[in-house]
Amino acid sequence: MPIIVPWKDLPPDTLTNLIEEFVTRDGTDYGDQEIPTTTKVEQVRNQLKKEDAFVVFDEVTESVSVMGKEQANEAVNSE
Repeated sequence: MPIIVPWKDLPPDTLTNLIEEFVTRDGTDYGDQEIPTTTKVEQVRNQLKKEDAFVVFDEVTESVSVMGKEQANEAVNSE
């Protein structure tokens, strides 16, 4: 069952690496205008602070990801 991990509990470098992986993975193209990775990382960090996004750990797959509020709620409450 997936669980929400408080982003503040993660070491700063780990959080930054997780966010960088999230914003650079396939399918995160933002259109015609190129947005620097550092800007994307700060946008996601701000979403985490506002609780518009969450860090979610999936015990089954032993993976961690950043998810939007709705996606995280669905994942956590799916079982």
